[in-house]
Amino acid sequence: MATGSATADGRARARRAANSRAVAVAARAGFAARGVIYALIGVLSLRIAFSGGGEQADRGGAIAEIAQKPFGTVLLWLLGIALAGMALWRLSEAAFGQAGPDGDKPGKRAMAAGRCVFYGFVTYSVLSYAAGDESSGSGSSDRNSQDVTAKALDWPGGQWIVGVAGAAVTAAGVWIAVRAVMRKFEKHLKMSEMSEKVRKVVSFFGVFGGTARGVVFATAGGFAIAAAVQHEPGRAKGTDDTLRTFAGTPAGPWLLALIAVGLMAFGVFSWANARWRKV
Repeated sequence: MATGSATADGRARARRAANSRAVAVAARAGFAARGVIYALIGVLSLRIAFSGGGEQADRGGAIAEIAQKPFGTVLLWLLGIALAGMALWRLSEAAFGQAGPDGDKPGKRAMAAGRCVFYGFVTYSVLSYAAGDESSGSGSSDRNSQDVTAKALDWPGGQWIVGVAGAAVTAAGVWIAVRAVMRKFEKHLKMSEMSEKVRKVVSFFGVFGGTARGVVFATAGGFAIAAAVQHEPGRAKGTDDTLRTFAGTPAGPWLLALIAVGLMAFGVFSWANARWRKV
């Protein structure tokens, strides 16, 4: 009995810690940091659209851009710590469920666990770069994607593995875009605390930004599928090459510019989450 009581008390304390103000602050800092990264990727993409510059329009490029600014190293440390807050919050969601009536569903907790791992990796890459390992945070997403794809294609059943992974990324992109268009994000925000004008602005940025983000994911997944079908690792593209592909369409740089502005919009939407997200 005593052991069971102690276990129950431990779980209760852990749940209270997960729902504490400190975890809420960490989550909001994480959303603010995510907004910075997406806004910078959007800015870099916009430069590429109209100048064909050599900037790297992905997370690595955003990190390198910050590092070049005054007090860049300090800013990177702050960014990495904020992203660690996002990872911590996602971990608490995986362990104890999300906010809301259906937040304890196994599927949602599994997704939270996956996001925790992702943000943990991003945190590590940013903090490693801030600590002096520049190869850690600013590596090309295109080269990394092609290297990983090449290794996977050499495995038994590698084409199927890469194809399934590409299909999963494509499906995730479509899911992100559809949920954005349907404004599913509104149930996670404190909409009642916003004025009518602010609600409209936040919803616009959520729809526009989420759709652009989904399109990028879905397109990158499509390139992975092509790499699997043709057994050519070079067909796989990271964020940077995926974005540059939009400039090669009949719409020219204007489609890339539209996607770039959409990614900046998602950055602004992330900042809105930092203020009004239910955590």
